[in-house]
Amino acid sequence: MATTRPDKTLDVRDIDGPPFEDIMAALSSLESDERLRLVAPFEPKPLYEVLEARGFAFESEQRDDVWHVHIERA
Repeated sequence: MATTRPDKTLDVRDIDGPPFEDIMAALSSLESDERLRLVAPFEPKPLYEVLEARGFAFESEQRDDVWHVHIERA
């Protein structure tokens, strides 16, 4: 995966309720060469299968108590 800075950021820590629909909307708006940085208060493991099934590649890392998942089209 590219190590360049993501083009868009979605911080789900401020979303009231489950963030799944917000994440899917952000991903559907990505251009083919854009990336999304998802910021979450926990590792979004259930999301990983969905991303793979929908043709996305991702890398995740934990910094302090926050997870950063970098997502792009595979």
